[in-house]
Amino acid sequence: MRLHQFGLRVHYKAFRNLVVHNAVEASPPLGLNMLNIQQEHHAHHSPINPIHYNIIHLSLKGTDYSLVDSGNNNNLETIAKVNYPPYGIDFPGGPTGRFTNGRTIADIMGELLGFDDFIPSFLTVNSSEILKGVNYASGSAGIRQETGKQLGVNLEFSKQLENHQTIVSRIVDMLGKESAANHLNKCFYWSVIGSNDYLNNYFMPQSYNTSSQYTPDKYAEALIKQYSQQIMALYNSGARKVALNGIGPIGCAPHSTANYDTKGSLCVDYMNDAVNYFNSRLISLVNQLNNDLADARFIYLNAIGFGLEYTASPGFSFELNGCCKVNEHGQCVPNETPCSFRTLNLFWDLFHPTEISNKLSATASYLTLKNIL
Repeated sequence: MRLHQFGLRVHYKAFRNLVVHNAVEASPPLGLNMLNIQQEHHAHHSPINPIHYNIIHLSLKGTDYSLVDSGNNNNLETIAKVNYPPYGIDFPGGPTGRFTNGRTIADIMGELLGFDDFIPSFLTVNSSEILKGVNYASGSAGIRQETGKQLGVNLEFSKQLENHQTIVSRIVDMLGKESAANHLNKCFYWSVIGSNDYLNNYFMPQSYNTSSQYTPDKYAEALIKQYSQQIMALYNSGARKVALNGIGPIGCAPHSTANYDTKGSLCVDYMNDAVNYFNSRLISLVNQLNNDLADARFIYLNAIGFGLEYTASPGFSFELNGCCKVNEHGQCVPNETPCSFRTLNLFWDLFHPTEISNKLSATASYLTLKNIL
């Protein structure tokens, strides 16, 4: 298995042809979980309530995994936790469990929405913070219960929803039933999930049998069926402003290009083709939810690629290799010195984006989300 040096530099114009350009969001290559954020009333933003993320609930919301995990895996028995250096080398608090060198896409989104502090993880949130939002994301987790379990314990999406219900109960205790319902209706919920259901399930036949049970199209159908039930549970708990991320081009991640046959292409095209089935069905689901639920607003955030639409010039180039020496699981080796020019790398380790990639993606997402916030 190749480590972090792949020596692959991609010119902006060449790479942009690999990504989808619909004017709806830029998701990271891996999924988020659920985030819920409560936005403060700043003069330059209209007031909203928390986010929920994998789920993020920001008094906004969050998704399927390590892309936005801010430490929920730290105390779990799993390989999928990164509360050690060099993770966090560019983050104010150092290593916190974030799967990147600095801020996650969730952190940056919170800043763009006017939050003074980062949205706390479910693991660490206290009573004085829950009205502002909670990050429920869990590294390696997915829509399916078994996804990512070859690495150890994680909090699958259904478990994140259970954790969210715990927070809802605490909010009801604080505000009373009617006021709590009004509060939750104003929250923004952001779900970024699904990548692990491919990277840590469908494309791991040595650990899972889903690829022998389903064609790519039928697997996407099964995922969306389960996901739709989970999103309805979120709606029934009070969510009325919900963003659902598509899955990014996972076949372009360094781990994919190092371990699967690219057949001469820049990326592993059949992996990207597989997630496109999911994204197409997710768009249909969002349309259906908007038609069926008149009192709610759902928006699809398109995975347009790693923020390359927002680079300074068409001549700009990024490195597609990771930025740190990695172990057999594609995560950074503890205490090893990472690359120096981290603003030129899209990927931090073999799966997760750098802060600069997160910043570009969050900016694209924010421009779209302003339509519903």
